Amino acid sequence: MTKILVIGSSNTDMVIKTKKLPAPGETILGGKFLMNPGGKGANQAVAAARLGGKVRFITKRGNDLFGNQTVGLLMREGIDTEYIVKDAELPSGVALITVDDNGENSIVVAPGSNGNLLKEDIPMSIFKTEKTEILLLQLEIPIETVEYSAIAATEHNIKVILNPAPACQLSGRLLNHVWLITPNETEAEILTGVTITDMASVKRAAKIINQAGVKNVIITMGESGAFVMSEDFTGLVPGIKVSPVDTTAAGDVFNGALAVALAEGQEMKDAVLFANKAASIAVTRMGAQASAPYRNEIR
Repeated sequence: MTKILVIGSSNTDMVIKTKKLPAPGETILGGKFLMNPGGKGANQAVAAARLGGKVRFITKRGNDLFGNQTVGLLMREGIDTEYIVKDAELPSGVALITVDDNGENSIVVAPGSNGNLLKEDIPMSIFKTEKTEILLLQLEIPIETVEYSAIAATEHNIKVILNPAPACQLSGRLLNHVWLITPNETEAEILTGVTITDMASVKRAAKIINQAGVKNVIITMGESGAFVMSEDFTGLVPGIKVSPVDTTAAGDVFNGALAVALAEGQEMKDAVLFANKAASIAVTRMGAQASAPYRNEIR
């Protein structure tokens, strides 16, 4: 079993499926309502666990119904929840999501307790004593906590994968402690200032990130695939064409699958292909964690 530590957010997603996304000031009548567990950190933890990873997840949840449900559902997925922290004051995170007929989405997040996951909530012993291969991070928790966790992991020879979403400017100190970064095209533009229009601009953005201190860069490009600039492979790994229903957690499933494959010792190119397959299945289903495939579904 692989050992993956995920530190990040957990939310309850409230999803409405509509024919089109509303314009500012517009009310759209009709649509199907779903309430699902979500949050980038929790999504990635569930994706990794379903694909065979042995996963420990650290998040901060509210002392409320949503928080209780979150822990129960994670435990059912076989995820170690021992270090999940309960916030006595702030509520659990909530995301309001609208999904149109093309599978495109619009998301607003109220982070709640996620925004209060502090470095003091992350025990240093977890890096020192546990046999963790990979730390998977995202940016729905305070950046100070992300930076602290990345540095602590690197000091204990744990490989850090950072999914830089939601996108923001990142310090050189953080980037120097990231082994692999996985922005999509929009996030890569924000990180580098390069407007991505073709493969040449994708390569230029990846090189800028690499020169900033990250050894391995993967820029995801939806059904076009993922461009990889790594120590053992550089090039495009093609995507799998499907008819998307909901793209909400595609990136999270990709990252969870990637962590599992790399922790198993797969080569970078093979790991990215594995992650592309997992993400292509996820977008054909509604929901965030609900869309994550199981290992026997990857062909």
